[in-house]
Amino acid sequence: MLDEFPEFENKAIESLREPLEERSVSVSRARGTVKFPAHFILVAAMNPCPCGNFGIKGKPCTCAPLQIERYKRKISGPIVDRIDIWTEVSKVDHEKLTEKAEQSESIPARERIIKARGLQAKRFRDAGRKISTNSEMSARDISTVLKISDEVKEILNKSARTLDLSARSYHKIIKLARTIADLESSLEISPSHILEAISYRPKQAQY
Repeated sequence: MLDEFPEFENKAIESLREPLEERSVSVSRARGTVKFPAHFILVAAMNPCPCGNFGIKGKPCTCAPLQIERYKRKISGPIVDRIDIWTEVSKVDHEKLTEKAEQSESIPARERIIKARGLQAKRFRDAGRKISTNSEMSARDISTVLKISDEVKEILNKSARTLDLSARSYHKIIKLARTIADLESSLEISPSHILEAISYRPKQAQY
């Protein structure tokens, strides 16, 4: 978990490009280059602005527009592209901090995940591919293994033009939509699945 993500040195943030994309990291020395496996899940958090109050009801933001823009642009486009899910988390009211927690839903969620991963593994095994999860799909896998309806393609292509999505973001949306469908044990990617996946991309103007 990387908290206050934009506060890390730019070099450290940009060094995540290779492991996020290739699931490996290369170390170069005088005698040559060695590649090490680096398959991990990145979880990062950041404030909406330097002071942390932008958009929070009852707390005025003290940042100038240029400060907010500069803060968000610390996360470069290539890094934004490589993160699958972006979501905003609202501030928790003080009263809720002492409320009794509801019964955990982690057990049924875990069962859904296990089932979804099983569906994915079978799909790729049947297709003769040596991968087991949607995140491992290449552009070729997406076009040959997945079945995407014309309706879903139309929604995605329209959003891609509106949001000015890169090819990498475009493919990530399809992978995520397929995963959402798998969690619902759905054979096809529906319009609701692709719309949900699109909603997890940041607005391009924000970064």
